[in-house]
Amino acid sequence: MDMKKVLAVLAVCAAGAWGLCGAEMINISDFVPTDGKTDVADAIQKVICDNPNRTIYFPDGTYLIGKPICTPAHPAKSVHLKLDRYAVIQAAPGWKHKEAMIRLGGIDPANNIYRNGSMYGIEGGIINGAGVATGISIDSGRESVIRDCSIKEVRVGIHIKKGANSGSSDADIVLVNITGNNAPDSVGVLVEAYDNTFSKMRIAAFNTGVRISKGGNAFRDIHPLQSSRGGMSAEQYQTTVGFDIRSDNNTLDYCYSDNFAVGFRFSKGKNSTLINCFCFWYAPTGKKHTAIKAEGPLESVITNFRADFNVKGVENVLLDAETGGRGVLRDLIIRGSVTTLGPLKAYTK
Repeated sequence: MDMKKVLAVLAVCAAGAWGLCGAEMINISDFVPTDGKTDVADAIQKVICDNPNRTIYFPDGTYLIGKPICTPAHPAKSVHLKLDRYAVIQAAPGWKHKEAMIRLGGIDPANNIYRNGSMYGIEGGIINGAGVATGISIDSGRESVIRDCSIKEVRVGIHIKKGANSGSSDADIVLVNITGNNAPDSVGVLVEAYDNTFSKMRIAAFNTGVRISKGGNAFRDIHPLQSSRGGMSAEQYQTTVGFDIRSDNNTLDYCYSDNFAVGFRFSKGKNSTLINCFCFWYAPTGKKHTAIKAEGPLESVITNFRADFNVKGVENVLLDAETGGRGVLRDLIIRGSVTTLGPLKAYTK
């Protein structure tokens, strides 16, 4: 190992890389080029499979992959991926795979939290989907971690699939920034498993910021921003949603829908809890802005909610819902040119 690699590994150790010293890590650049020109997917996969229960370290550089990379969920085989700040895992031109670029628990599925190796994940670096790929998925296992990552130019940022514990994946996702491609089917965070936590995330340029299809999930300080960059038609804009909540018993605290056509949307009959959440608009991209929309009566409890309608000349709606639900709205702050309050009195109990 040359001096630059020694210094890089020692720097990771000094930064407290999950309590492991640099000497225990596998340096992936000893096995693959980092020039961004050579497809290194098969070589990285071999290193992962040949080094169970190790931290795989990616120094700064660009790692081109033409197929998904899978980590094992089984505790006897699992690895943890540690990327330096400017280490880039890049989808190769012509990426056609439906699966994510990095599939945590994509091989050797397991449901075990009691032995060494049962908690694994990815931290650091940049995952770039070249405008077409899904960034990171959690496919199996429990208590996986995605931390301190930047996910760029993706169709779907993070996809949490059905968990190993009867649908519960118990994952923790924190300090992740995601930018998308603004395609009509693009989703920043797609949650299809129970009992996960998400915190301190910024999500931009997606048709849907966060889609929640299972319950028991907690979201804290999540900020989706509708940023069209190259432009978006008024028709597509009206389909954009900050938080699309399709299941019961989720909790959202200090979550911020920024400039989506609909801030928070609830599927019919579904209930969740929103605390200290808010919406904001600053650009008249479409014809209508809706802070809270329920498909049917409102069933959720929403407290300390704020809506800032800072765009005039469009229809600004606080609540779009039928009456007759068990939902509650308390301590609202409404600013700007709201045109329709909706059935507000029916829910301010």
